[in-house]
Amino acid sequence: MTIRLTWKRVMSAGLLLAGAGLLFAWSGLMQVSASSGHWRVTDWFLHWAMRNSVRTYAAVQAPRDVTTDAGLVSAAGHFRQACQVCHGAPGVRPSPVMQAATPSAPDLARTADEWSDRELFWIIRHGVKFTAMPAWPAADRNDEVRRMVAFVRLLPRMTAAQYRTLTQVDEETAVADVRPGLLSTCATCHGADGRGRGQPDIPVIAGQKPGYLLAALRDYADRSRSGAVMQAAAAALTIREMKALADHYAALPGLSEKALSDRSLPGTGIASRQLPACLSCHAPGKAAPILTGQKPEYVAARLRQWQGEPTIIDARKSSATMAVIARRIPAEEIDGLSATFRAAGDAPTAR
Repeated sequence: MTIRLTWKRVMSAGLLLAGAGLLFAWSGLMQVSASSGHWRVTDWFLHWAMRNSVRTYAAVQAPRDVTTDAGLVSAAGHFRQACQVCHGAPGVRPSPVMQAATPSAPDLARTADEWSDRELFWIIRHGVKFTAMPAWPAADRNDEVRRMVAFVRLLPRMTAAQYRTLTQVDEETAVADVRPGLLSTCATCHGADGRGRGQPDIPVIAGQKPGYLLAALRDYADRSRSGAVMQAAAAALTIREMKALADHYAALPGLSEKALSDRSLPGTGIASRQLPACLSCHAPGKAAPILTGQKPEYVAARLRQWQGEPTIIDARKSSATMAVIARRIPAEEIDGLSATFRAAGDAPTAR
């Protein structure tokens, strides 16, 4: 007997299968426990689909410039704090609890070389559905993602000693209201002296105004200031710890308020651009953060980040005003402006 296919019969069969699937899911018999694992064919299909998707979207969405070797310390510090528990690290095993996930996180020391730089960028930036791999928390910080790509690329050839050098700094100083070991965690990136371990992307916070440091920590903690590395670090802090850490680093020798002539600052006070003078806010005695002596690479990068942000600014951001001002600074003058503030910090204090 021959059964003739018609659109009505095909649609009826489709609706019947869909109904049966919904009924099965409603019954609660569908096994979703991680302990049950995947069928082998399911595991193969999910990984096959994931690799195909990453290859396609990385080719379309990932920028050409996806890696930078400048700033491995901050990337390593974030990896230790947020990624090591699942993926492990050179000389460090992953948590058995996190490895019980389905699927478990891969050992990047073995699998990183299976991906291109652009594919790594896309995975780190966007995460992967149906796994525990999250998207990068700060969607506008591609600079942080580039540093993480460079770090992950090094993992297959990194020794345990090299990993410890990047991620650990011995800091035994006891600070009131700060739990044991927390200052060492901060020193991983900022150094025991608060000068950023010579890394261009980590600012000098030694000598900075304590009020500014406290406000920055609070903004990072509630995610009103963008930056995945500092958001993760600040989220675990209590207000008492934030204040204690701000006071500690502010008391260290480093940045200092020095008189600086507007004539030495290029691109400031341009009336036609509605650009106020830098010293309107950053002069000694003003509320804005100290810039004299700050790393020029950090200042320049921060100004360029503000210039690249959307026109509509989150009103909760403490830096909203600065974002507007930064867009009015001529792009070709940013490097010179940043260098001037650094040079002013190296000069003798004006009397």
